[in-house]
Amino acid sequence: MATLSPVPPETKPQPNWVANASLLWEHRRNLLRVIAIAFLLSLGIAFLLPKTYESTARIMPPDQGGGGAAVLAALTGHTGGGALGGLAGSLLASHNTSVLFVDLLRSGTVSGHLIERFQLQHAYRKRYLVDTAKYLARHTDIVDDKKSGVITITVQDHDPRRARDLAQGYLEELNQIVTNTNTSSARQERIFIEHRLSAVQLELERAQLALSDFSSTHSTIDIKEQTHAMVDAAARLQGELIVGQSELGSLQQIYGDSNVRVRAAHARVGALEHELSKMSGTDAPLNGNAAPADQLYPPLRQLPRLAVPYADLYRRVKVQETVFELLTQEYEMARIQEAKDIPVISVIDNPGIPEKKSFPPRLVVALALTLLSFLAASAFYLLRQRWYQTNETDPRKIFLRSILSTLHSDHMEVQP
Repeated sequence: MATLSPVPPETKPQPNWVANASLLWEHRRNLLRVIAIAFLLSLGIAFLLPKTYESTARIMPPDQGGGGAAVLAALTGHTGGGALGGLAGSLLASHNTSVLFVDLLRSGTVSGHLIERFQLQHAYRKRYLVDTAKYLARHTDIVDDKKSGVITITVQDHDPRRARDLAQGYLEELNQIVTNTNTSSARQERIFIEHRLSAVQLELERAQLALSDFSSTHSTIDIKEQTHAMVDAAARLQGELIVGQSELGSLQQIYGDSNVRVRAAHARVGALEHELSKMSGTDAPLNGNAAPADQLYPPLRQLPRLAVPYADLYRRVKVQETVFELLTQEYEMARIQEAKDIPVISVIDNPGIPEKKSFPPRLVVALALTLLSFLAASAFYLLRQRWYQTNETDPRKIFLRSILSTLHSDHMEVQP
């Protein structure tokens, strides 16, 4: 009876990761060289990357009251429509000022003003404005806190001062848009009163000019006071005339007409009669005639005729003065109310000039590139080993060889 020889135990195949690790360990020297060279090159690349600075500003939108709703309504007609106008219309019910302000900061109006203001097209070396706006948008981060409503604006730039100026420019442009598009009731009232005030001022000037021309033409300053003065003066002249006539009569009876005293008294009576006649004047219609050049005051008989047009002109001046005074008061009140209704953006943190760069982290970049180089070298050795272990009759290997041979032959044909 034959004895059976013992069967040798089957060798257990090694796991795949063990084989790969063994292969990489065999090429450890080459991998170390790759790591060292890659690290040095990565450091050089990291130091060649331009520095980027960040400037941050934080703002708090105004209270979500009536003024905010008015701004939302105005933006539908002032910002050019489109997505911005639709957003403003949809927010009329929710009064979400933070979302609106974020959309305003990202609008083409703000970016266009900033590009023109800071000459970003030349600074960013862009040929077209649209490319400059996209570059600015990629380097600007605008985030609003849903709970507090605080908006954070972060601008990245290679120049720290320009980063600060751009962040500040966003705040100024937002303030400008909010101010220009504020159509609250107080602003509408202020605009109406302002136009009305200008018209009333013109009417007041015309009335004052008409009164001045009338007074200058007819020598009228104050009809009421002039009437009292003229009546008093006429009464004095009348009294002096009566006394002079009585004196003249008594002198004529005593001395006769040829006496010197009689002639002097007669001349004085004539002068008083002339002055009284001149002061009394005539009752002829005015017809726009001016007073004589040698007459300082209007005639007494013309005062009633002058009183009516003078009173009318004086009344017009007083009415316009009263209206102008009341409108001036209302205008100042409307301006104060408008200032209250304009949404004022409260700046929590003003943008400053960054002292440290935000990008690139040179050590991280060098380590990341070194790691990528190590992984690429490891993959190369693993793929090469896999290629060698693949059977020559494998269709995949045959196909790859045919492709490589075809590419090589085409390359040789291209070369002269």
